Amino acid sequence: MAALLLASCMGRPQLSGGADVHVMPGDGLPVPTKADLFEQNRPYLIGPFDKLAIDVFGIADLSQKEVQIDASGRLSFPLVGTIEASGKTPGELAELIEARLRAGFVKNPQVTVNLKETVSQVITVDGEVREPGLYPVVGRMTLMRAVATAKGLSEYARMDDVVVFRTVNGQKMAALYNLRAIRRGSYSDPELYANDVVVIGDSQARRLFKDLLAAGTILSYVAVAVLK
Repeated sequence: MAALLLASCMGRPQLSGGADVHVMPGDGLPVPTKADLFEQNRPYLIGPFDKLAIDVFGIADLSQKEVQIDASGRLSFPLVGTIEASGKTPGELAELIEARLRAGFVKNPQVTVNLKETVSQVITVDGEVREPGLYPVVGRMTLMRAVATAKGLSEYARMDDVVVFRTVNGQKMAALYNLRAIRRGSYSDPELYANDVVVIGDSQARRLFKDLLAAGTILSYVAVAVLK
């Protein structure tokens, strides 16, 4: 039985590159280009179905307005009309609204645009985390923060088998990371971007260990001795 557990520990799945995915070293996964992020609603930029809070200082009827971007990336606002918002930062959108209001004879408009809710700028966290799902990218997101956002690792997570998938210049790429090494400070916590996919690997040895204990077929000290 101990030999079976040892064999299970040694059978670590390996990530291999295929025709569609380029395997990169952990510190070599490149930052997406502007084109990559724009086509897929890049981080910090407004995208379809995002919800915004818009305020025009000093004009009560134009303040505390909640606006949702439509499927085509546009919004409608009083005295402004329809604006192409997708791909713009909140600051850029505020400047555009100010220009439209100024052209409509509003003297020195001061506009503030804040992102209230985003559904277009997300990462996917899957595999052995407590709450897999889609999570918004607002501000700087790193691998460790993404795992924490997903409520941490599950009991079966394999910390040295964490893969980040990313598309750069139309090319699908993947890099393998070791969360334990990142926690120790052996290398920096890699930054994530909108549309990245994080997959936390599964420890088959841990699953086998629990199954065997539940079945009462092995002494716990033997299993602990060989479990990673």
